[in-house]
Amino acid sequence: MPWDAFPSALDLARFQFAFTVTFHFLFPAFTIGLASYLAVLEALWLWTGRAAYLDLFRYWLKVFAVNFAMGVVSGIVLSYQFGTNWSVWADRTGPVLGPLIAYEVLTAFFLEAGFLGVMLFGLGRVGKALHFSATCLVAVGTLISGFWILSANSWMQTPAGYTIAPDGQFLPADWWAIVFNPSFPFRYLHTITGAYLTTAMIVGAVGAFHLLRDRANERARLMFSMAMWMAAAVAPAQAVFGDLQGLWALHYQPQKVAAMEGHWETQRGAPLILFGIPDMAREETRLALQIPRLGSLILRHEWDGEIQGLKAFPKDARPTNVPLVFWSFRIMVGMGLLMIGLGLTSLWLRWRGRLYGAGWFHRWAVAMGPSGLIAVTFGWFVTETGRQPYTVYGLMRTSESASPLAVPALVTSLTLFIVVYFVVFGAGIWYLFRLFRHPPEPHETGVESEPPIRTAGITPGPQVDPDRAHDARPQPAE
Repeated sequence: MPWDAFPSALDLARFQFAFTVTFHFLFPAFTIGLASYLAVLEALWLWTGRAAYLDLFRYWLKVFAVNFAMGVVSGIVLSYQFGTNWSVWADRTGPVLGPLIAYEVLTAFFLEAGFLGVMLFGLGRVGKALHFSATCLVAVGTLISGFWILSANSWMQTPAGYTIAPDGQFLPADWWAIVFNPSFPFRYLHTITGAYLTTAMIVGAVGAFHLLRDRANERARLMFSMAMWMAAAVAPAQAVFGDLQGLWALHYQPQKVAAMEGHWETQRGAPLILFGIPDMAREETRLALQIPRLGSLILRHEWDGEIQGLKAFPKDARPTNVPLVFWSFRIMVGMGLLMIGLGLTSLWLRWRGRLYGAGWFHRWAVAMGPSGLIAVTFGWFVTETGRQPYTVYGLMRTSESASPLAVPALVTSLTLFIVVYFVVFGAGIWYLFRLFRHPPEPHETGVESEPPIRTAGITPGPQVDPDRAHDARPQPAE
């Protein structure tokens, strides 16, 4: 049979969800930070009256609209997969995770959807205070959305506040313990700061790109400067939050940490393995380049701290793909170190008065544009593949969570997903790059600059007179 050449139905279901969730995660990682950046730009415009801030607001508002739309569309697919590919998991965890997802819709998505239209199209049509409030509420909505999604995912990493019914369902016993489960605070901080860094790297790359073409562009200089301030402030903080997250993982998921570090043997004064080749068959990390004792110092904050190796755990409780966890962690950390280096270098250049004239630094900043997206993606790989072979850590295995689907059905749906995603979202990403190539200019037009289209109907609303759709830009005194 031709289907025998394909992986198992479980592996196909896992790959399909991994593909769709990875594609989706790129957009919220940018949207969360960009929404806050837009709120800051509008606040600075209202405070200073400087037109450049309004131009940048309108410039990035168009990017936000496209990115937000792609994030919403790609996220809807995930909910369907819970029912189609992972129905057993959905049935057993539904009493706990279902309300958390519902809270995200009721408190965050409705908030964003309710004020997004005012934010996108209301500038110049509603009062400045109302419009700024709408922008802030959309930004707050993205943070609340991340709160509930991270709470639900963190519960799967460190389940708490539950009981198990005779039929195997997880039932809520303490909602406070469920929402604020042990891993949630650190993971939320780490993810949100990652989103801010992602935005800073993209905004900085766009600003640097236009500075390479025209160093006198005031708006490119402004966006680049703001992005570098963010990188310099947040990148080191991200490293601190990452360390805190590593400490809880060592306590609650030592197998994951052992896979991240490439340790197979339990030892005191464990080295830090910089690079190597984890070999699951031989249960060793070959060709390891390591620094003595540094692993214990980082993980235990002790020179002689004990680090458990993978051999301390049963084989069926270890991560199922140690090399992926090992290398994903190094890519994430490598991107983080580069971002810290970029931020610190920007401080030095700013102090020397060369921030806008150093072409080599601008080229570096352009190359770092996707670094935030790369870091959050591979960080997500570490989190999710390191949790395997469980969906609910230590309680429910992935093999017990999947729907009873046949390989042909999964191959067909996966193929369609890949084709549709690359066509639809490929077009959307191409359009984003087209927006990026456009230099920020004085009197930047926004999505609200065109009057709404008059729709057909028995009693259509009156069309807005373009002459009455006044610009929100401060008018010069007569």
